[in-house]
Amino acid sequence: MSAKITLLFLLLPGLLQAQPKPAPKKAPTKTVAFDPRQRPRNLTDDQLLDLVQRQTFRYFWDFGHPVSGMARERSNAAYDYGNEVVTTGGTGFGIMAIIVAADRKWITREQAATRIYKMVRFLEKADQFHGVFPHWLNGATGKVIRFGAKDDGGDIVETSFLMEGLICARQYFTAETPVERDLRNHIGWMWENVEWNWQTQGGQNVLYWHWSPNNGWSMNHQIHGWNEGLITYVLAASSPKYAIDRPVYDQGWAVGPEFKNGREYYGIKLPLGPDLGGPLFFTHYSFLGLNPHGLKDPHADYWQQNQNHTLINYAYCVDNPRKFKGYGPNSWGLTASDSYQGYAAHNPREDLSVISPTAALSAFPYTPEQSMRALKHFYFDLGDKIWGEYGFVDGFSEQQNWYAKSYLAIDQGPIVGMIENYRTGLLWKLFMSSPDVRRGLGKLGFESAAVKK
Repeated sequence: MSAKITLLFLLLPGLLQAQPKPAPKKAPTKTVAFDPRQRPRNLTDDQLLDLVQRQTFRYFWDFGHPVSGMARERSNAAYDYGNEVVTTGGTGFGIMAIIVAADRKWITREQAATRIYKMVRFLEKADQFHGVFPHWLNGATGKVIRFGAKDDGGDIVETSFLMEGLICARQYFTAETPVERDLRNHIGWMWENVEWNWQTQGGQNVLYWHWSPNNGWSMNHQIHGWNEGLITYVLAASSPKYAIDRPVYDQGWAVGPEFKNGREYYGIKLPLGPDLGGPLFFTHYSFLGLNPHGLKDPHADYWQQNQNHTLINYAYCVDNPRKFKGYGPNSWGLTASDSYQGYAAHNPREDLSVISPTAALSAFPYTPEQSMRALKHFYFDLGDKIWGEYGFVDGFSEQQNWYAKSYLAIDQGPIVGMIENYRTGLLWKLFMSSPDVRRGLGKLGFESAAVKK
């Protein structure tokens, strides 16, 4: 519409003459590319946090799929994904980013509710399997896009990230306006429709990651801790209609060779997880909604778990045993992201010299001083190479002189949400205010201030 109006404005003087002359041909106007060198410089810490959150939020707002409104998997065409691929879990993180944007008044509350409502109505008609959504969907048609050879059905972990965001939205949009009321109702119906207990494959005491009508349970991927799947068990226990019981958590999640740890690394004790902690997204994805402050069960204190995991990751990068260029107290953070070799789950045991900005930035609640140092270094010192129209790019390696051009939904979303949790606790307050979530946590034996309410 704006292009048509511009053209009419250009032609109007000629149209008003008695004997109009053909409008002169004009060269196409080039879109001005984003220039990171023009980024603001003299910023307070709060102003810098504002800028980073708001710029990163644009990934979900400006770059959201035009038909579904959902979050695109990534900003670049890669791995033969095509242009229509939207991500279920990344959309959940994007919903939380949109809530933050509304609360900070970057967009209106009605704009936020309307966009999320658009997503929900699209999802209601999209492919789902016993109420469980696939990892990827076609953002225009709602048809499943296969994630792997046999991964063409429901993905309960990605669905849990989506529901984490939708539950926050349901708790945030409480006004008695038509759009907010309809949004709450449709989220409620979608939430109740997820058959979490179906994913136990016939009543076993463990959740299975995937099921497909074409391949059944053939992927046979049980969800054992410690990893990003804690939120999946919590929501499965919280379901109003299709809940799991505690033995599924105790015997399914809290087992396996990389659940209990208890060893020290760099003088820091790690209660759970693999050696040196694994990628930092373990401390982000589940905890965008779950408040780790005071959250305990018989296995761990989850604030201590996440903070210590982050401090170990930081200490490893400072120690830099492989002597990679660019590592240090101002440049740290290993987690899954793009690399010069493709996508990789960067961590101390799989270190390719790639720093992923989302790692340190999404760690603000756990390591505010170390994260702020990293943020200032990324922005002020490296910004010409890694700052762009949707915030920081997905990864970089000074060792390899490689700087990504890509952004990924699952990495951009936690930057907005976890920085907000550090600043105001907004998403933690919303998610933990859900009566269903409080009931589920209590059922699984968690202690939390929210559970006691």
